[in-house]
This record gives sequence, structure tokens and C-alpha cells, in this order.
Amino acid sequence: MGSMSQQQFENFTASSLYCDKCKAAMPVRERLLLILPDKEVYDYLCTGCASSVGQREVTAGEKLMAQAATPRRARRAAPAPRLHL
Repeated sequence: MGSMSQQQFENFTASSLYCDKCKAAMPVRERLLLILPDKEVYDYLCTGCASSVGQREVTAGEKLMAQAATPRRARRAAPAPRLHL
């Protein structure tokens, strides 16, 4: 695979994971669990029973690459107020 194809899948988040308590694939929400100098640890929580169903670690380098790959929108200056005489 080319580097473009691999780059598309480097940073992704799960939208549903299998939950042992619910016995089904359930939607999950991601919660920031821990911030360390070199990485952040996220916990995936089942939306049905709120149990932890997985974790994801994001290194500082991965975070910087994700921010660089996301184009930033140019900020517009607020329009000058109009005076009505």
C-alpha cells in the first residue's frame, strides 16, 4: 500500500465495540482517561451499560500529525459596525 492509503487509517476511533455485559456490539463513547507527557489514554464506554469495553492510546507524535493533516479554517475578522445616521 502507498503511504496515502496507510495514512488514512493511522488515527481512527471506534463507533461500536462488543460489550460482554450486553452480549452485543454496542455504540461506544470515548472518554479521556489519562494524560501523560508522551501520550493520552482514552477509554471506550458502552452506551448501554456504561462498562469499559476498550482503550486507545494516542502518542504525542500521532496527535501532532493528526492536527497537521486537518486543514484549519481561516478565521474571518468580525465586520466593522455600521453607523446609521
